[in-house]
Amino acid sequence: MTKFRFPISCLRLCMLSVLIVAAGRSVTAQSRPNVIVIMVDDMGYGDLGCYGSKLIRTPRLDRMAAEGIRFTDFYSGTSVCAPSRAALMTGLHTGHTAVRGNREIKPEGQYPLPDSSFTMAELFRGAGYATGGFGKWGLGSPGSSGDPMHQGFMRFYGYNCQREAHHLYPDHLWSDKLRVALDNRFDQQRQYAPDLIQEQALSFISAHAGRPFFMYLAYTPPHAALQVPPGDSAFEAYKKIFNEQPQPIAEWKGTGYQPNPYPKAAYAAMVSRIDRYVGEVLDRLKAHGIDRQTLVLFTSDNGPHKEGGNDPAYFNSAAGFRGVKRSLYEGGMRVPLIAHWPAVIRKPSVTDHVSASWDLLPTFAALLGKPLPAAVDGLSLLPLLQGRRGQMVHPYLYWEFHEENGRQAVRMGYWKGVRQQLVKQPDGPIELYDLRNDPSESKDLSASHPDIVARIGQIMKTARVEHPDFPLIRR
Repeated sequence: MTKFRFPISCLRLCMLSVLIVAAGRSVTAQSRPNVIVIMVDDMGYGDLGCYGSKLIRTPRLDRMAAEGIRFTDFYSGTSVCAPSRAALMTGLHTGHTAVRGNREIKPEGQYPLPDSSFTMAELFRGAGYATGGFGKWGLGSPGSSGDPMHQGFMRFYGYNCQREAHHLYPDHLWSDKLRVALDNRFDQQRQYAPDLIQEQALSFISAHAGRPFFMYLAYTPPHAALQVPPGDSAFEAYKKIFNEQPQPIAEWKGTGYQPNPYPKAAYAAMVSRIDRYVGEVLDRLKAHGIDRQTLVLFTSDNGPHKEGGNDPAYFNSAAGFRGVKRSLYEGGMRVPLIAHWPAVIRKPSVTDHVSASWDLLPTFAALLGKPLPAAVDGLSLLPLLQGRRGQMVHPYLYWEFHEENGRQAVRMGYWKGVRQQLVKQPDGPIELYDLRNDPSESKDLSASHPDIVARIGQIMKTARVEHPDFPLIRR
């Protein structure tokens, strides 16, 4: 693996300076709050009731939003799993992250975060927090530099490999550095991994209720395969609500996603199961009397998927936005963000502040009063969370995508630029959309605003550094 470091621009040095100054104004009464980041897998912006869903029941998340801050213009790191999670963990967008695509390693794992990466787990651990990761990792095979136990986590339980996470009845999970065999085969499904992961996450809360902790809770549902345990009450209810008739399915031999004869009910039940899991986390915090001093953030790694029989159009999972997973249109990467922190967020609100997952690391650094060891692309959201003035605004957000011949996107104010087919056309046309008046990106305005297109084109050139293992611009 080739390691690399990117040059730090003057703008990014200025951002770092501001962050260090802001760190001195961190929380006082709640100077060492617990922090839980919940990231679900392939759930769309419109899959929650609080974001407009009419079909899927999510009462606990809806209540969480009603008691906290609901973000309407929050974005994932990109529109597919591994690079999106890398952006979250490191505070770097995909023009600077070390992981920019889903690159598999045999027999298990993905392209690793290098030793030089600095993650939010390392930030919290360095501040004396207990750190735990539960669920899906996908940022380095067992024993590699990207192993979660090498990236700041004191405790890990779940899937190391995101390919293994395509099965919710896997033959093994990982507990720290130990491979734990499960009593599952493709034709013998006894141990439902999300339930096992949830049990370990709740145990971590109980074990560390007396000291500050950071927990990264990366739930796999509702990613395909569409699997729910036998007798799941939500699944049975949704079959009736949707009047869903069983679809004929081929015999499954364990390869690919396991088909479900009731895919709509299964998808909805998986989202509702996530809602139940989040409710259990909030209840466990309250049972230990630490709910008020715990910041809980809920988001998704990208937009909704169309895999394993799922039909995002049926649920309006993209909430009217264009595109789904793997797209750099809004539907592929505009995702929910709910912030819940009772001791600090006393006035529930909805914000249209434009932000992205790479803002969370600098937010936590400011919260802890800790400078980061290097510049990042994110900006602290702490002023917004605390309801005070001084929230910084991004001049732009940048994304790149390394599948399907490559894509780039930029959001600059209410303008959105998208460039397709980069491998074939490195300087190809840029589509331009006015998100203020056309959030569904239905009308390309590039011909009538060449000045805006030129500015976005320049950002697409300068906001990134070419990665030797993930080349995007090939001339």
